[in-house]
Amino acid sequence: MASTPRFLQGVFSFSGNGLDKPELIDPSLSFVVPEGVTAQPLYFRGGNSSEELVVVTLLRDGSPMRIFPMGAKSGVNIPLRVVEDVDPDTILELVVAAPAGTTGEVVVDFGLVLV
Repeated sequence: MASTPRFLQGVFSFSGNGLDKPELIDPSLSFVVPEGVTAQPLYFRGGNSSEELVVVTLLRDGSPMRIFPMGAKSGVNIPLRVVEDVDPDTILELVVAAPAGTTGEVVVDFGLVLV
């Protein structure tokens, strides 16, 4: 069976409202798994330009699936060793949380495959 890669990528400005108050980074980082296929998240690469810790979270239908903390002015490269099938019509979203008043840019490169 052939697989199709899909990437959610970009550089996005954010403004923090608290580490416990994540917000959608950008509408382009929301993905609905198409009918007839399953999705498998494979990796997350990210960067944080701010002076504070930020947390990017992968949501599956509004619930946290994976959490990616990024230190101040740093980046991460996280291959997902445990790969889960995500069913059709599931909404995947990337959200960011940062301490209140924190501003900066987050770099996102999230890869998944459709099977």
